[in-house]
Amino acid sequence: MDTWIVILVGILALLAGVALGFFIARKYMMSYLKKNPPINEQMLKMMMMQMGMKPSQKKINQMMSAMNKQVK
Repeated sequence: MDTWIVILVGILALLAGVALGFFIARKYMMSYLKKNPPINEQMLKMMMMQMGMKPSQKKINQMMSAMNKQVK
């Protein structure tokens, strides 16, 4: 009977550890992406120039604000 209790506690501890690890990793990644966005204004400007567009600052600001709204 004691063996089943030990196995049950072990399984519950494993599941709790997996769930806790998932939420900690998710919170860390969300804060990392908020501090270091994957695309900044300079990257956006270079991408537009490579596509043959002449980017204006107004257009870059519009695209950055649209991307920031999507993230939130």
